[in-house]
Amino acid sequence: MSEIVKIFDTTLRDGEQSPGASMNTEEKIQIAKQLERLGVDIIEAGFAAASPGDFEAIKKISQVVQKSTVCSLARAVEKDIKAAGEAVADAKHRRIHTFIATSPIHMEYKLRMKPDEVIRRAVEAVKYAKEFVEDVEFSCEDAGRSEMGFLKEIIDEVIKAGAKTINIPDTVGYRFPHEMGEMIKELKDFIGDRAVISVHCHNDLGLAVANSLYSVLNGARQVECTINGLGERAGNAALEEIVMAIKTRKDIFKDIDTNINTKEIYPTSRLVAAITGIEPQPNKAVVGKNAFAHESGIHQDGVLKHTETYEIMRAEDIGLDRNAIVLGKHSGRHAFKKKVEELGFELSADELNKAFERFKLLADKKKEITDDDIRVLITNELSSAPEVYKLKKLQISDCSEGVPSAAVTIEHRGEEVTDAGIGDGTIDAIFKTIDRISGYKGTLNDYQVTAVSKGKDALAKVVVKVVFEKDRPAVIGHGLSIDTMIASARAYVSALNSYISMKDNFEAQRG
Repeated sequence: MSEIVKIFDTTLRDGEQSPGASMNTEEKIQIAKQLERLGVDIIEAGFAAASPGDFEAIKKISQVVQKSTVCSLARAVEKDIKAAGEAVADAKHRRIHTFIATSPIHMEYKLRMKPDEVIRRAVEAVKYAKEFVEDVEFSCEDAGRSEMGFLKEIIDEVIKAGAKTINIPDTVGYRFPHEMGEMIKELKDFIGDRAVISVHCHNDLGLAVANSLYSVLNGARQVECTINGLGERAGNAALEEIVMAIKTRKDIFKDIDTNINTKEIYPTSRLVAAITGIEPQPNKAVVGKNAFAHESGIHQDGVLKHTETYEIMRAEDIGLDRNAIVLGKHSGRHAFKKKVEELGFELSADELNKAFERFKLLADKKKEITDDDIRVLITNELSSAPEVYKLKKLQISDCSEGVPSAAVTIEHRGEEVTDAGIGDGTIDAIFKTIDRISGYKGTLNDYQVTAVSKGKDALAKVVVKVVFEKDRPAVIGHGLSIDTMIASARAYVSALNSYISMKDNFEAQRG
């Protein structure tokens, strides 16, 4: 029997700390459902005390996730732990993850606390968390720069207080693989079977995955990671790289495995990229668009003769079907439903009807529909906030010698409003006109347009990040269309609807 390394996914918490990666509640729920399909053992759904939005998202995720453990992060502070406990209360399997810094530099300059005070606070936090959940994880923040003697002292005390998992984060990505391995081995010898050892490695020096793998080889049995390596600064250890390294190198990871369904890796990567608007770099290991591409003639010849000449993994193992063009405008509802299920989506009858309508509209304009087209179409449908405003019509004028202008029709509360305006460019004219119709003024922080598939009729995906109110984070909007200008207008309206949804939730909970 293989020993299982638990996969603790923090895409929805640490991954969301990537600049511009904020997600609304519906988007987080969609990712959580996919993480469960992927086979993730623990989903860190957020930081409940951080904001009303985070609390609400964790609570709703707790209500829909059945197999994975749902976890909330909490500082070693009573109000944080209480918020975490209340947020995960409805989860079938629930965990509180509490932490405090343990390195000399953090204790002196950030906490301004003596070591004995830190230990006391940690023990109190674990004991209080046990009042809400049985499963408590404790993290020694900045363990990578902590003194081993103090680590053992605080770990011993929190285990006595009831912590079942001890996390050793390399918070600033400082350690090298052999150093992490030696640290974990010494702690494993000290802890024994009293608690599970976890690692949480950052990628500041590009070593997060290597550090995580060396930790596993030396006794860690939980790895904290994110989809596509998302995370603050240079990101976290990438889930897909850790899992596929363990799967591919069985000669090294003897009798070690994970519960991950690897065929869901690629769909999960695409979902996270579509929702956050952050695409993996083309040469990203495992899930980058070039990961299974071969341009060199020598490589192409070798792969055609025998795939293992230049591929150590099969594309099919991560859920990437290289021959996935099947649907078109003559495809019926049954074929569409079957394809949706094959791609891992679980839709209600109403959601399926709406998605099928969008599919037929797309099929009228596009000869062949790819799996990625369908993934993006459904993701866009399911992650959208309620449509307070809906784009109905768009007409543009972009003469090389004239002034760019746009005429826009928006539906609001059952009534259609039309207005026109000019701008510094066509996109600017569209956005300014939407602002005037809605009465909200947005500031564009980022604009990305990508082709979902190949060909002149490729579906354009536009992602915008817009700030509608000072001191509030940018919100993300998504738009799809064969026409890039229409996709841009839809993305901007989508961002506006997300902002209104978040604003209403915040004010309702604050009141």
